[in-house]
Amino acid sequence: MSDFTNRAKQRLLEELLAARSRREAKAQTAPSTAQQTRKRTGSHSLESIPGFRQMRLQKNAADMLELQNPFFQCHDGLAGATTSLSGREVLNFASYNYLGLNGDPRVGAAAQAAIQNYGTSASASRLVAGERPIHRELEAALAGLHGVEDAVVMVSGHATNVTTIGHIMGPRDLILHDAWIHNSAVQGAALSGARRLSFPHNDYASADRILQEQRHRHERILILLEGIYSMDGDLPNLQAFIDIKARHDAILMVDEAHSIGVLGQSGRGIAEHYGIDPTEVDLWMGTLSKTLSSCGGYIAGPADFVEYLKYTAPGFVYSVGMSPPLAAAALASIQIMLREPERVQQLQARGQLFLETAKAAGLDVGSSEGFSVVPVITGNSVLATRLSQRLLERGLNVLPIIHPAVPEKSARLRFFLTSEHEEQHVRDAVAITAEELADLQSKGGSLRELAVRLAMPDTSSS
Repeated sequence: MSDFTNRAKQRLLEELLAARSRREAKAQTAPSTAQQTRKRTGSHSLESIPGFRQMRLQKNAADMLELQNPFFQCHDGLAGATTSLSGREVLNFASYNYLGLNGDPRVGAAAQAAIQNYGTSASASRLVAGERPIHRELEAALAGLHGVEDAVVMVSGHATNVTTIGHIMGPRDLILHDAWIHNSAVQGAALSGARRLSFPHNDYASADRILQEQRHRHERILILLEGIYSMDGDLPNLQAFIDIKARHDAILMVDEAHSIGVLGQSGRGIAEHYGIDPTEVDLWMGTLSKTLSSCGGYIAGPADFVEYLKYTAPGFVYSVGMSPPLAAAALASIQIMLREPERVQQLQARGQLFLETAKAAGLDVGSSEGFSVVPVITGNSVLATRLSQRLLERGLNVLPIIHPAVPEKSARLRFFLTSEHEEQHVRDAVAITAEELADLQSKGGSLRELAVRLAMPDTSSS
């Protein structure tokens, strides 16, 4: 099925959904007493929240297409290279457990020891009463991992970006970021009140041009990048951005959520991958929930700046301290990763195998460089969701990424590789995906069938 046909059918579906929404709104022309009261008082129902009604329409469309909801799957136990869903074991490509450390007995033992020593909660903000030795040990290990002076850990990776970016930038500043930057960075930029501009994905020349035009209008500049982009599995040219930040007197912050444990000979991330002095980057951000088999986020960089965040960043000062067993699990994961670099090398080999095999099978893997994330781009959300459903039926767990998380034409399945995947796992996954995708593309009439059904008046309540 051609891209033109896909786009035409998707537009038809969207138009019919909108028409149905207008019909439903028109049918409610006689407002109820409650509705009249809301108009007089200025109050609003939950349906006035942007996107809420549209989400319900999308759910109705999925029901009409008999698409099962692929989200909020409940795993019966540990999710590694394989997992159990409702008692059925399947190959799993939907986990961030890149080095297989979640479930490692040594990590579990460290968490259990922390519970014995400190309990399950810090029970207070670290600033006032929640500090524990394990917090300092973890921060020292993170600083050493990145090759910088110090680090501060927070209870959520998303909140780490939001509170840090929102706190350090202000209305007279400019935040310049890659167009595909993570939502947490965008939310932090919005919180800051700074002007926000994006440059085309990985286009450092465009970023440079923007700063040539805009630098004099702003007090401070923050450039935001990711080490590996989580939707596409590709990397920025880090040295080029370091040169740009020096040329324009900017702050450079790199989010390594998906690149720690993945890039470099020992998993130290994108600086090790490129052989760059990590102190040339001002701030390193990362998460503990992926390679480091825990939960939370951190900022690593100069010691005096880390101290500043510990005393002033709202998401740290006014939040409970990290749970001690989570801190211990992350610390143990760092130690194991550095002692066993073969895990990193195994992951990289599996990622390259998946990338090469998928390309040979004619799958569209976009710009992925084959480390930990490889997308298979389908071109529309319905096809991605149906393909995910088909794969699960054949014993392969991989989730769709659909609009609005990505543009509709870029809807995809996103495969996460781990060091625990075997070569045959990879080959089987690619072969099954290529087979099922080809079959679905040969049966492209489902959207037209849905369009006919949506065009009919809704008589369910009559």
